[in-house]
Amino acid sequence: MATVDTIRLLGGLLLLVVGAQTLVRGASRLARAAGVSPLVVGLTVVAYGTSSPEIAVSAKAAWAGQADLALGNVVGSNLFNVLLILGVSALVVPLSISARLVRIEVPILIGVSLLPLVLGLDGRIGRLDGLFLVAGALAYTAFQVRVARKDAMALPASRSSGGHAASRASVLAGAAATALGLAVLVIGSRWLVAGASALARAVGMSELVIGLTIVAAGTSLPEAATSILAAARGERDIAVGNVVGSNLFNVLAVLGIAAATAPGGVPVSPAALRFDFPVMVAVAVACLPIFASGSRIARWEGALFVAYYAAYVAYLLLDAGGHDALPAFSGAMLFFALPLTVVTLLVVGFRTATGKRRAA
Repeated sequence: MATVDTIRLLGGLLLLVVGAQTLVRGASRLARAAGVSPLVVGLTVVAYGTSSPEIAVSAKAAWAGQADLALGNVVGSNLFNVLLILGVSALVVPLSISARLVRIEVPILIGVSLLPLVLGLDGRIGRLDGLFLVAGALAYTAFQVRVARKDAMALPASRSSGGHAASRASVLAGAAATALGLAVLVIGSRWLVAGASALARAVGMSELVIGLTIVAAGTSLPEAATSILAAARGERDIAVGNVVGSNLFNVLAVLGIAAATAPGGVPVSPAALRFDFPVMVAVAVACLPIFASGSRIARWEGALFVAYYAAYVAYLLLDAGGHDALPAFSGAMLFFALPLTVVTLLVVGFRTATGKRRAA
């Protein structure tokens, strides 16, 4: 039985990746065929497309009454995106950070990361809360479209090169690929949720931990492939923007859709309120000084991200197994690693601010 569950889990992960890639390519082709700016396609279609595995898995889990898996997928994916994907990407090559990202997107990300914690204080993210989150996703998308239109007006040549009308065959091909990607995602999400839940029960691990680790990593593979390859090819804005945009959509669209469509919304466990949501907020806050330091993510900062993701997963596994080493590990993280990191970030932030004043 365990072998069958493992096959379903791995098969679901594979279908999610294939479905997401098919959906992104089909939607991009469809948008171009309709004469939409390529910039708008990148800011909206690609961002939603790479988050589509999270939408499929979280909505399916919420409908099946597996709230911990739905929440764990969102929180775990956001942590995986920032700590592991950006960390590995920065280890490949230091990542340049645009001033707009530090000035606009990261503060928005911090605010959005706080929403699940605030909305879940009553023990549930209800349907109205979900609709509020979805409205936020639509508002953010509208904002990006407006910015993209201004950029397109400033670059008329780039707009005209991608805005010519495509043939009816191109429109149909794009629509077919989009529909196929969605269908594969649905099948993959069913296999993944079923396999993950069965394995969680078999090894005595909670669905929250499975969602925070295995499922979150699997559904973040499209973001991982995009960002790491983009970094290796020198497209560093894409590498960072993909992660930040996906994290915003994960909270606003993924969690919002799950809460708005599931009967009674999504229950929030005390463990998520006590640990997982605060960690997600802390990681979002840490992005601000790291992104602002020298307007790039250095290799040592990437290594720091990866180390913290490893520590996070280690804590989850020790906690799930009730290991005797958990108190010592928690104490080392709380009284040594975290204070050292805070001091380091404060020093980096101070040097960055001082350098900017001198430059001015």
